Amino acid sequence: MTLGTFRGGVHPPDKKELSKDKAIAACSSPARVVVPLSQHIGAPCKPVVEIGQAVKKGEVIGAAEGFVSAPVHSSVSGKVAAIGEFLSATGRMVQSVVIENDMQEEWAALKDNPDYEKLSSEELKEKIKQAGIVGMGGAAFPAHVKLSPPKEKPIDAVILNGAECEPYLTADYRIMIERAPDVIAGLKVLMKMLGVSRGYIGIEDNKPDAVEIIKKAAESDSAIEIIALEVKYPQGAEKMLIKSVTGREVPPRGLPMDAGVVVHNIGTAVAVYEAVRYGKPLVERVVTITGESIKEPKNLLVKVGTLISDVVEECGGLASDTAKVISGGPMMGFALSSLEVPVTKGTSGVLAIPEQPIIHYEHFGPCIRCGRCIDVCPMGLMPSMLSVLSEKGLYEEAKEYKLFDCFECGSCTYVCPSKRPIVQFIRLAKSLVKP
Repeated sequence: MTLGTFRGGVHPPDKKELSKDKAIAACSSPARVVVPLSQHIGAPCKPVVEIGQAVKKGEVIGAAEGFVSAPVHSSVSGKVAAIGEFLSATGRMVQSVVIENDMQEEWAALKDNPDYEKLSSEELKEKIKQAGIVGMGGAAFPAHVKLSPPKEKPIDAVILNGAECEPYLTADYRIMIERAPDVIAGLKVLMKMLGVSRGYIGIEDNKPDAVEIIKKAAESDSAIEIIALEVKYPQGAEKMLIKSVTGREVPPRGLPMDAGVVVHNIGTAVAVYEAVRYGKPLVERVVTITGESIKEPKNLLVKVGTLISDVVEECGGLASDTAKVISGGPMMGFALSSLEVPVTKGTSGVLAIPEQPIIHYEHFGPCIRCGRCIDVCPMGLMPSMLSVLSEKGLYEEAKEYKLFDCFECGSCTYVCPSKRPIVQFIRLAKSLVKP
């Protein structure tokens, strides 16, 4: 069988054996949650609660201020203790709502609607919008925006991203294993909203059991096709996934809709199903807590706003040799300066690693023009030139080498023999020039 693939990419050790056989378990409810009002790409939310106010689980605490935004809901029932700036996983201070948990788990509103499939596309979209659903693969783009393409960009296919190509992470894998019918139900909702007749689920070939389980769940629907993908990073990046599944190329600086495709994450599809079936807002998600320095790696269903310190403690704490804790995966995640930061809608994993595999970039070498970064770049860029120009402060010149086409996958940094912090140089250049 020919596997879907793309040009470039790398093959880091996947390390998924640490957590892939750990079934999803509910994380203990924390004493308090810190819920950021900006957990998505787009405009931050405006707080609509006051200090001292009692709230229920699923109640709106942050209202969306624009079309590219998503409301934020309380993940626990309790009392609002504070509203202010709190540290996030990215190192930025973000306006957040702190809620003291009364441990009652009292929902604001949940209602089973077994006839949800009879709802119109607009009714379904409104439910998703009100539920505050965003992309759960990490980018956290508001789902209802993706589902509202302009008329001049017709969509004919929906792809669910089941690649989960980041090393260590297994949250999506466990969702596919344990909740396959809900994954398919969510995909069908997405297809109906966009009026398309073709749905695809791309899954890397190192997850054969997930491929078979998802195939069985979809066997009654000929409009859905399961595509096995070559095991290669960054197979799960939208543009790479579209190429691997459909053979289509997304144009430079373009979006998936420019190729007639909408891509959503596996976890997002389940959240969509729960929103339209039960009216459940996005207040919890599956997070992989793993790494050689986590005493008991697990896949946990975690309430949004739970502090990472609480989640790590749920897994037995950190080993004494811990050198770094990362929010996300090792290729595109953020190293944490503190564990007192909250899990958000986009937190796919928490990774703790010892000193040995870490590469320190304080004393990196000069670019030796070996071309390895060019060979592996999935976007066909010249990362070496981008890093050199940024290093010399020639940020405007870097734009001539398609600076903003880079989505910072880290493949170039991974293969660089001089151990140059290429991605960090590129991020610096992006931050100092306009697109």
